[in-house]
Formats: sequence, C-alpha cells, structure tokens
Amino acid sequence: MLVEVLRFSAPADALLSAYFRRNPKLGAHDRERIADCVYGVLRHLLALRWLMPEATPRLWLLLWLARFRGISLRELEPLTREKDRARLAEAKAGSLDGAPLSVKAELPEWVIDSLRAVHDDAAILALGRALAQPAPLDVRVNVQKTNRDAVLDRLRAAGIAAQATPFSPWGIRIGQPFELSRQALFKEGLVEVQDEGSQLLALLTGARRGEMVADLCAGAGGKTLALGAAMASTGRLYAFDISEKRLSKLSPRLKRSGLSNVTAQLIASENDTRLKRLAGKLDRVLIDAPCSGLGTLRRNPDLKFRQSPQTLASLAQTQASLIRAGARLVKPGGRLVYATCSLLPTENQSVVEAFLAEHAEFERLPANQALAAARIALDTGDYLQTNPAVHGTDGFFAAILEKRS
Repeated sequence: MLVEVLRFSAPADALLSAYFRRNPKLGAHDRERIADCVYGVLRHLLALRWLMPEATPRLWLLLWLARFRGISLRELEPLTREKDRARLAEAKAGSLDGAPLSVKAELPEWVIDSLRAVHDDAAILALGRALAQPAPLDVRVNVQKTNRDAVLDRLRAAGIAAQATPFSPWGIRIGQPFELSRQALFKEGLVEVQDEGSQLLALLTGARRGEMVADLCAGAGGKTLALGAAMASTGRLYAFDISEKRLSKLSPRLKRSGLSNVTAQLIASENDTRLKRLAGKLDRVLIDAPCSGLGTLRRNPDLKFRQSPQTLASLAQTQASLIRAGARLVKPGGRLVYATCSLLPTENQSVVEAFLAEHAEFERLPANQALAAARIALDTGDYLQTNPAVHGTDGFFAAILEKRS
C-alpha cells in the first residue's frame, strides 16, 4: 500500500479507499492503523529521506514508527531484517540540526521559496510543523435548525470532548476520535464537517436573507450549505460546479440540511450560458478557486509531493479566469469573495492584485473590517489568511471585493 502511495500517481485517500475495497475483511481498527501509518510517513517523508536516504518504503515506515511514534527498536525487531537494524538505530538517533529548512519544515524547496515572500524562516518552520500535525475534527452547526450551545450540550452529555471554535460563531471542535456519520446530530442535519477556516470564507461572503447568491466552485457544497443557513433558507442560492461527481455529493447533504433555497447546477465552464444569464444580477459571489491545496496539508499531506511550480502555473490561468467570471455576475454594490485553501502568494494576493489592476469598478474591502463588523476577533490585515500554526485552522485565504455602485 505504502509503495503505491509513494508513487504519487493519485491522491492518497483515493488509493487507501481502493485498497480497503479490495480487502473487505479488514476491520475498522486495521483500516485505522494502516491509514495512520501511511499518513504518518507522508507527514514526515522529507525527514525520513534525510535520515535514511535511498531506503525502501518499508524502512521509512519502520523509522517513522521508531522515531516519531516512539516505538522501541526492540519491539520492532520481529519486523526488521538483521542487516537493517544498525542502520535503523543510527537513523533513529540522527540529528536534523544540519538539515535544510525544507526538511525541518517538511515542505518542498519550491514551497519554501514561495513562502519567503511573506514569512521569515522561523515562521515558515512553525507553519511547516503545524501542517505536519493531524487536523482536529471541526463541524459547523446548522443554524437553520439549531444553535451551537444546544449541540455542545448534546455532545458533552454523550461524553464527547468538544468546544466552541474561537473565531467562527458556527463552529465546534471535537477533541477525540469520533465517527460523526453514525451520530444522530449528523443524521438530523444539525452539523456538517467543515474546517473553521472554511466557515470563515462563507461568513465573509456576507450572504443575507432574500439575496441572490452564487457559490461558483461549489464542489460537494460545504460552503453552499453555510451560505444557505446564513440566508435563513430565503432568497436564491446557486451552487455551480464543472464536476458532476463533486456536485452529486451535495444532494444528500442538502436533504439533511433542510434548506429550500439552493439550486445546484452543473456547468461546462466559467463561460457557461447559465452564468451569462445571471450577469450583473447577484448580490454575493463566492469563488473558492481550484488551487494547490497546500493549506490543507494536515489532512492531505501527499499534496506537497503531487503539486509543483508547473501545476501552479496551470492553476494560475484558471484562477484568473474564474475571478473575472465571478466579477461579471456581481451587481453594483455587490460583493465578490475570492478564496483558496492555499498559503502561496502566487495563488492569492497576486491573483487579486492583478484583477484589481484591470477592474477599476471593484475595490477591496479589508477583511479585518468585515470580521470586526461580524464581531469576530481575528485580524490578519486586508486579506484573510488563516495559519494553522497561529489560528489552529487549515490555511485559507480570502479577499473581499466590492463593486462600486
């Protein structure tokens, strides 16, 4: 399994799912342990390669267990070949002091180079270490059906450690392994899985009762559902996406949510006639643009090996095209939010600044002002940029752009 994942030919979660389907006799505990090992190696792969270069995936797994999981080499002896034991012992005791920042931060050199435009090395190291940790489970309370205090009470009554997220007024962070899909709270549509940073993107969109709103890259609809609840299931909310597979995942979530103001529409591209008919008519448009996804490395550590400067160059064209397409939908006085789950300036600030240079009819609304108006104590400046090392969320970016009246 690990050998296949380390080829980076497909997303690790997809490869694991396929492996589990091929091996249906594996129990839940076995699946959990296998996934834990695979993701553990991915999170620390650069250090493992540095400590034990030109090793096999099997040896890297054993080194991860010994060095990062604290399992003694004696306990691992039944799994090791005698010829490898001295090498494993040396690597376990090895120092990373002389390693480059990329190894210490578990981020490729090209990512380090890009981050240096906005961070010093100490901040990059802290960011990389935070991204190498597993993410907690964040859920968003469906305020159309309940409130956060009521959900917290039910979780705590069930003996589940949970607390309100510090920034999103809709969020709850669950501090223990938890199979949410089996819980009544989930089946009743009272909560949905959504990282706190993602919840903030929906909040910045500022959707209100009775408005016309579009989620231009809706995917499976996490932010769509947050917008619909903020609109109290009134007005009209369009969920657009070019992927039928992604959009199909919205249907059961929408049914659970109880929302009646959402229209999901498959589009061929950002130039689809369905979008052209809405030109200049929408109050709010959210664009969660396709991106490198490097802000989600806590959940998807393989992404840093499957992305490259070349893939970013291709994504840049899509991002520029999408922000222009979204802008065409906004009416005078309306709001456009451009967002990514990336930490890289080339996917974030650079895209927005290039757009503003060409579109004088739009102006930037500082994100810290919008957050303050929503009584959220978070100030990352003109743009929203969440940082897992600082804020405990995934790494999200957002710019709020308003069309002059």
